[in-house]
Amino acid sequence: MPKLFSDPEAIAEDIIRDVGTNLVVGLPLGLGKANHVVNALHARALADRSIKLTLFSALTLEKPRPSSLLEQRFISPVFDRLFGGYPDLAYANALHAGELPPNVRVIEFFFLAGKWLHAPFAQQHYISANYTHAASYLLARGLNVVTPLVAKRVVDGATRYSLSCNTDTALDLLRARAEGRASFKVFAQVNSELPFMPGAGDLPGEEFSAVLDSPATDFPLFAPPAEPVSDTKYAIGLHAASLVPDGGTLQIGIGQVGDALAQGLIVRHRDSAQFRAIMKRLAPGSEPIESAPFAKGLYGVSEMLIEAFLSLIEADILKREVDGVVLHGAFFLGPKSFYRALREMPADQIARIQMTPVSFTNELYGGENAKRRARIDARFVNNAMMATLMGAAVSDGLDNGQVVSGVGGQYNFVAQAFALQGARSVLTLEATRQAGRRTHSNIRWNYAHETIPRHLRDVFVTEYGVADVRGKSDAETIAAMLAVTDSRFQNELVKIAKDAGKLPKEFEVPRAHRENFPERIADALKPAREDGLLPPFPFGSDFTEVEQRLIPALQLLREAQRMPLLLPGLLWQGVTQPPDASNRECLARLGLDRPTTFAERAYRALVNAALARSGRSSRVGKA
Repeated sequence: MPKLFSDPEAIAEDIIRDVGTNLVVGLPLGLGKANHVVNALHARALADRSIKLTLFSALTLEKPRPSSLLEQRFISPVFDRLFGGYPDLAYANALHAGELPPNVRVIEFFFLAGKWLHAPFAQQHYISANYTHAASYLLARGLNVVTPLVAKRVVDGATRYSLSCNTDTALDLLRARAEGRASFKVFAQVNSELPFMPGAGDLPGEEFSAVLDSPATDFPLFAPPAEPVSDTKYAIGLHAASLVPDGGTLQIGIGQVGDALAQGLIVRHRDSAQFRAIMKRLAPGSEPIESAPFAKGLYGVSEMLIEAFLSLIEADILKREVDGVVLHGAFFLGPKSFYRALREMPADQIARIQMTPVSFTNELYGGENAKRRARIDARFVNNAMMATLMGAAVSDGLDNGQVVSGVGGQYNFVAQAFALQGARSVLTLEATRQAGRRTHSNIRWNYAHETIPRHLRDVFVTEYGVADVRGKSDAETIAAMLAVTDSRFQNELVKIAKDAGKLPKEFEVPRAHRENFPERIADALKPAREDGLLPPFPFGSDFTEVEQRLIPALQLLREAQRMPLLLPGLLWQGVTQPPDASNRECLARLGLDRPTTFAERAYRALVNAALARSGRSSRVGKA
């Protein structure tokens, strides 16, 4: 049985005594890090420079640092409420401050999106890796310590530990150790909020060398609140929902598009006529490829288990079983309600959700015949930042080499889409992005960095529709991508393509696709929004009712800052029109009910006007 500790410094000393002073530590991705153990090791390395500490990880979770007064007053209380006791990771703070000592290295293969842009040390020590390759890279570097966060349960007098949220690389590493291909020790930390997940990650105590287990080191799980789903994200999700066949297989990537996709599937299943009506308004002149309810149901196999999957199970959509399982996942992260739902799920229901190694979810190798039989008509839906007219995808980095996030499992799923009969890779992206006061197209002629090359082009989805480019010629691909491009950029892109000889001189964007403007999308979705079919928070929210009313107003102010000519009008409106009782409650939430400085008075007026303009019909949380 493992040695038990209640003090982080004591278990750190035990690790050094047991393993030595050259520590190569594997930290699970995201939620599964044993924060107190890692921080204690970092402190020991700071105190004793003879200790060499290499931390290999991905998705280091950090509480956001608000920049403006409004951001601070709005989000700080939310995060204090949700996980104010979440312990910061000392190595991340040292990286931000540029104070990481020379005997400590931090290597990541996936960043929290945008968090480490322009951070030289993080950028220089980033490893570009498919998710499925991370374990082998760890072993090649001499991994000797793994530090997971675990759930605990006593069964027939014996203590068992669940890898819970992070079976992903841990199970692949443990298999390598069992086969004699690796030699490392596991030092875990128990967390009472972590759901105990059945399956391969349910381990006996003898798998662990030592365990930190104490009320003093228990902490609230990192639980980012769900963000409201915008019109753009809903349009993308609905288009993607029209591509999923009954009886098929579903994988969903990280982000709001996943929530939008799941809600689109639920609307389609419960009222296919309503779904078709929404799609008719969203894509006039065309019919959705798939719009029928799910009689056979779907089977889920996704590296990331998100809250939306639980709603798909509850809606009787995710119900096609493979060996008694409706959903295989490799890691999870989500809001508090998601963790609570998993903790409280009856044994017979949670047994239908199995956490597995990432080599299972993301690869066909190993049990390939069974996987092929199970993964029927698979739809692998993942996000991209940009795409080129000839079908390359940009999902993880910029053309100057800066890494935004990482490849993760995207290539794995694209490869599966081409290897499995009937499968498709669906890459979603917003057609435009804002940079300062300018709007830019996310569909470009070319880009100096690619995540998925154009020879693996398949299906792209923007808010303006679906571009099916698998097996298409370059000219056909360009035409299809132009059809889902924002119309403000179509003419320029057409000219570039023609000048390069990649489009016929007589080509014109079809009339049906010349009205690709945000206003059309908002108008198309407005009836469904008003009917409550597309709520801003489809699966619940950790924001209070007042906070939900504030969100669209603050979003409006953020947009107004990119168009300064709007600000004087908002300011005047806010000064001359006193707030009603509801808006006074919102102002009080931001501490602007009794402003004392000029800045506070200006903010009060702007927020008051933004609340009035956002209006009751668009209030977040209406449904």
